[in-house]
Amino acid sequence: MSLTADLKSGKKVGHLKPLPPVAAEVDRELVGIDDKVDWLYYLSPLHNDEIWERFQETGYKEEPKLEYVAVPENYKHLRKALRELRVDDIEHPAVHALLLEKQKELELQCELVLLRDTEGFAAVSVDLFGGTDRALLHTAERILNSVEDEDQTQDSAGCDEVAAAAEQHLAYYRQKAPDLAARVIIQPDLNSMMMVHRGNLEIARSVHLSPERIEALMAHEIGAHVVTRYNGHHQVIKQLEVGLAHYDALQEGLGTLAEYLAGYLPPRRLRTIAARVVASDLVVQRKTIVDIFEVLHEEHGIPAEDAFDIAVRARRGGGLTKDSVYLHGLQNLIEYLADGGSLEFLYLGKFALQQRFILQELVDDGFVAMPRLLPRHMECPNCLERLERVRSLSVESLFQGRPES
Repeated sequence: MSLTADLKSGKKVGHLKPLPPVAAEVDRELVGIDDKVDWLYYLSPLHNDEIWERFQETGYKEEPKLEYVAVPENYKHLRKALRELRVDDIEHPAVHALLLEKQKELELQCELVLLRDTEGFAAVSVDLFGGTDRALLHTAERILNSVEDEDQTQDSAGCDEVAAAAEQHLAYYRQKAPDLAARVIIQPDLNSMMMVHRGNLEIARSVHLSPERIEALMAHEIGAHVVTRYNGHHQVIKQLEVGLAHYDALQEGLGTLAEYLAGYLPPRRLRTIAARVVASDLVVQRKTIVDIFEVLHEEHGIPAEDAFDIAVRARRGGGLTKDSVYLHGLQNLIEYLADGGSLEFLYLGKFALQQRFILQELVDDGFVAMPRLLPRHMECPNCLERLERVRSLSVESLFQGRPES
């Protein structure tokens, strides 16, 4: 299937049917609770730059102590609010299935925060995100053993240059969607180079990356995460804006694919995604940050700062397996595309790949629309060629040794 045909498939935004009354009520209340749960915020370590500096000073031998923002005293009341929702009274079977799944996920996310730094945390993480199955771990190990880090670029672009590129991308999208509300926010303390949080692109003040990577990362953060949130905002099912249950894997798969389609997914990036799977497997085995760092840095050759970042992300809260979804989501997305799947359909909001059948039913029923906005990188002259290439690639081959124009 060509990209041109792909972009013409499905019904565009028109007059959507409103949700039945109880479904609309539950959907709205779930969005409000989701905003308060904000589980990743409560599991994000503070003082990240200082933690790394201290770890270097100890010769990579002293286990860092991770600190977090305080969890509100009334946080546990969110579970009670979730259980009181009228989910069983939802009138439409397909909508009922989606919102019931989201209710259960939010309950587990509440448990995850309340169990932060306790023995039970890792078990709830596995319930939410899965562990690392043998097949996925073997794929990750194959990538680390066969894909060489050939990145010779210099990390000479700082936060001002990255922020300027982000503002330019948002201005481009606003020409097509004037109501796009996303903003660029520079954060003094962020345990990632950049991330989309509540629809805004947050960039770490300390970020340094190769100028050749900026466009690809804009395709990931804005072209995937911001665009799907915008499209979800215009759906009658508001969970498609904040994310249906288990949406992370497809979101990160779309984001990583966007880097490739935009022209530069380097070997180091693919190796990082694979290393996160290894780290997730190690936290299930209750390994420490020092243990994980040694495996990644000494056995697999991951650069020291990258290895430390991956290890800290994996140990957040007491053992967070979320990062394994990057490779898992990318692999599932490639298989979907190889089977002729529509790329456009995946941008209608934030959802899990396995929910596409229910969502197609809701598109046919008039409750869900195809996306208003598509990523900028889809207009790249060579995107069609790259997309067709992806449809016949394995995940181990999804990288570019040098930027493609």
